[in-house]
Amino acid sequence: MSGDVAFPTPAPEVPVRSMRRRVLRRTVPIVVVLAILVVEAVLGGPSLAAAFSQLHTPLWSWVALAVVAELVSMGGYARMQRRLLRSAGTTVHLGRHVALAFAAHSLSVSLPGGPLFSTRYNFQQMRRYGASAAAASWCIALSGVLSSVALVLIGAGGAILAGSGGGLSTLLTYLAVGLALAVAVRAMARHPQWLTTVAGAIERFVNRVRQRPDSGSGRLVALVEEITAVRIRPLDLAVAAYFALANWLLDALCLWLCCRAVGAGDITAIHLVLAYCAGMAAASIPLVPGNLGVVDGALIVGLVAGGLPTSTAIAAVVLYRIISLGFIITAGWVVWLLVRRRQRREPLRPAVPVG
Repeated sequence: MSGDVAFPTPAPEVPVRSMRRRVLRRTVPIVVVLAILVVEAVLGGPSLAAAFSQLHTPLWSWVALAVVAELVSMGGYARMQRRLLRSAGTTVHLGRHVALAFAAHSLSVSLPGGPLFSTRYNFQQMRRYGASAAAASWCIALSGVLSSVALVLIGAGGAILAGSGGGLSTLLTYLAVGLALAVAVRAMARHPQWLTTVAGAIERFVNRVRQRPDSGSGRLVALVEEITAVRIRPLDLAVAAYFALANWLLDALCLWLCCRAVGAGDITAIHLVLAYCAGMAAASIPLVPGNLGVVDGALIVGLVAGGLPTSTAIAAVVLYRIISLGFIITAGWVVWLLVRRRQRREPLRPAVPVG
């Protein structure tokens, strides 16, 4: 053994450019999001200022109940997605689904083209939870379908109770369409080879047109086989539909509690539901982030048609939007930042498969 002293090999230095790129990747999305929120606040400032002048001091006990109703409403949406994902074979802690619901909602509502960002974020997080690509896609698609159908059913039910024959015809139409889809999905679940055969024929035709008979051979068939392997149990689908209804009804309850908070407790449940569905229907077309002015106008018109004075309707809608838009979106962005920070530090943990 020689008498030379062995010095440890120094760790390679991280290039300055690599460090700068890493810092930019982490900070640029946050800066862009903050800039968009500032622009939205500046553009919507005059409208909000005019509306605030109509808002008198509310009854804070009703405001607190409205906040609770909105939080529970978000929890209903999270439970719906959790039930669907669990039925598809992946179970995740409810807290992660609640965090996903808040963060994805904020992306959808506050960013231009938000639904695309929200869908991508949902898919990435579900894949991170351990769900397959097919299961995540099914969960996101079924969540959107159940949520839309639930809102239509609530609106049709309100129209029926209000004495509108159109509400009954709408309800029967959606029930017939839903029954037909259920029968079709059930048949495909029992005979998945039908879809595989069709996918194979489409793939061969496309490759023949492209004059590349071996290009992508089997990819479409493999994707269809993976999707048809996902089985959503009827009971889980029914429970998920219940949570979809609860999500909308609790949000409507938040609006009613806001009406009570500003002293407008004489509006009937039917008129409130109709006004609420009109506002949410207006929200289905994302013209501007948060649909500022679009949803508010529809809600105010609906509440005034239900018998509220204009000033009271404006006050109730402003309070409702402060809770359902301002408070929930702020909480969602905070959750998004916390989740982003935690996922940079923690390794990926696979979800627990359902046996």
